[in-house]
Amino acid sequence: MLTRRFTSFSAIVAGAALLCTAMTAQAREYSVSTVLSDAFPWGQAAQKWAELVEERSDGRITLRVYPNSQLVAGDQTREFSAMRSGLIDMALGSTINWSPQVPQLNLFSLPFLMPDDAAVDAITGGKAGEMIFEAIEARGVVPLAWGENGFRELSNSKLPVDSPEDLAGLKIRVVGSPLFNDTFTALGANPTQMSWADAKPALTTGAVDGQENPIAIFDVARIDQVGQKYLTLWHYMNDPLIFAVNQQVWQTLPQEDRELLRETAIEAGQWEIEMSRAQEDERLAAIRERGVEVIELTDEQRQAFVEATQSVYDTWTPQIGEELVEVARQAVENR
Repeated sequence: MLTRRFTSFSAIVAGAALLCTAMTAQAREYSVSTVLSDAFPWGQAAQKWAELVEERSDGRITLRVYPNSQLVAGDQTREFSAMRSGLIDMALGSTINWSPQVPQLNLFSLPFLMPDDAAVDAITGGKAGEMIFEAIEARGVVPLAWGENGFRELSNSKLPVDSPEDLAGLKIRVVGSPLFNDTFTALGANPTQMSWADAKPALTTGAVDGQENPIAIFDVARIDQVGQKYLTLWHYMNDPLIFAVNQQVWQTLPQEDRELLRETAIEAGQWEIEMSRAQEDERLAAIRERGVEVIELTDEQRQAFVEATQSVYDTWTPQIGEELVEVARQAVENR
């Protein structure tokens, strides 16, 4: 009798151990890279994705968010390559930062292509968006959904800018993309590429006169505190964000987990887009209250900038893809 009881007890212990092993084997943790922390909508979107995945997988899947480009030692332009090679499992990344590896993403940096939110949505939600996702997947990364970093607006410490002539000679900090250099050179400015860590001291000392960033970043990072007294709302380009997964990681996942990651990415992206757009008026009001002069362009004033930067299209359309640029143009016109 004692032997049978011991055998039964052993079987129970063994069964429990097997169950724990199975549960442990099913539980997975993945790294998610993002450039900004959850003080910004960008970082909040990554966190939202992680929360939705943990909730709907009952804790079986954990997305560990690493903000501030920690996984690439602060070099955000290496994020896509690191994800493609498997050093990063997933990311919520910027079209600007990924464009060195995916030339088609330069579409969003073409100056004055997208005049409003409807134009952005027409591109990301249509054939052009599908073509871009195909280009990303062809390079070893699986794109899942769109988010939004927003329209990049121009600020400076010298004067209100409402015409291309106002930019003549201004030293403008830009991100590390040749397309941005070409755009500001066409406008008569003096573009200077530097990291954001270097940009804030340069703005403070006057080594550079201005910069360009979305309203949310201008507000949260308090760019007005480094001498930026004039803010021009010119919507010269938009920087959509992309939720994505390393292709090898994706291939190891069962179909139900793939669907879970995609559905939650879409939901987190839509949540962040709606939140970002809803907050813009409030952010602008706060920026004005801090003494910044906000310049809003008329259609005629904006058109002058459009005409001044047409040469950029001649240079960059062949690199991006003529078909893709034309499909995007048509989507904007028909929005």
